[in-house]
Amino acid sequence: MSNWLFGILRGLVQGIAEWLPISSKTQIIIVSTYLYGFSFQRAYAFGLFLEAATFVAALIYFRGEVLEVLRALVGRGGAEGRLLLKYLVVVTIITALIGGTIYALVETVSGPVVGVPMLILGAILIGDAALIHFARGRRTPEKRLDQLALSDLVIIGIAQGLAALPGVSRSGATVSAMLLLGLNPREAFRLSFLALMPAAVGASLLTLIFSKVEISGAVSAITPAALGVATVVAILASLLLIRALLRAADSARITILVAGLGLLAILSGVATLLVGSG
Repeated sequence: MSNWLFGILRGLVQGIAEWLPISSKTQIIIVSTYLYGFSFQRAYAFGLFLEAATFVAALIYFRGEVLEVLRALVGRGGAEGRLLLKYLVVVTIITALIGGTIYALVETVSGPVVGVPMLILGAILIGDAALIHFARGRRTPEKRLDQLALSDLVIIGIAQGLAALPGVSRSGATVSAMLLLGLNPREAFRLSFLALMPAAVGASLLTLIFSKVEISGAVSAITPAALGVATVVAILASLLLIRALLRAADSARITILVAGLGLLAILSGVATLLVGSG
């Protein structure tokens, strides 16, 4: 496969899978190992490193919220900015503690086992959809950021930290946790996407510090132009998908969306199991 084609494919996988409950790391590992011959550890490290592209996309889309957080950092932000800052700090700290520990042990995890977490996550999302559907006759989940307790933020951080495991979708884990906590569906997607930014930066720095050999080997196997193409494609695909998911989450079709994402996670898990055992 040519470097250019790999760059386009890699960018599409990153830009689409990052926002869906199908674990972008797992899809990238499959693409990089089966189509490009990377080792499992090198493909995993490369996938985390290139999450910087989805960070840029989130930064562009949520630039208003980012400005509010920056104002809060210097003591000039409003109530929303202060709430977002607290949310991001707590969730990121918990994510770093759990995700960093998992990352240090991840070399022992490989093969078809990475498909199992997606099956579990898919079942949870379908359960979330059922809860939203049956609750509508009584009360639609409407909890927002200002109604989250510190314990809720810790739970969200744990869910995101567990996504360091290959096979666990970051967006799927955080969205499903927030829906179970009773958040408004659109707010759950929004907060999940916002939490990606510091997590993506941390993941990229982690791979630079601890996986220099894997990263340098992966990058050297791809031309700078192909890397640039992968980055641009990932950013554009991310922007389109963020917009589409937030619109769907804010509509009457939310139960269909969440159930569909759950089914997608299950199908992805089954496919990963089949590929890994083949």
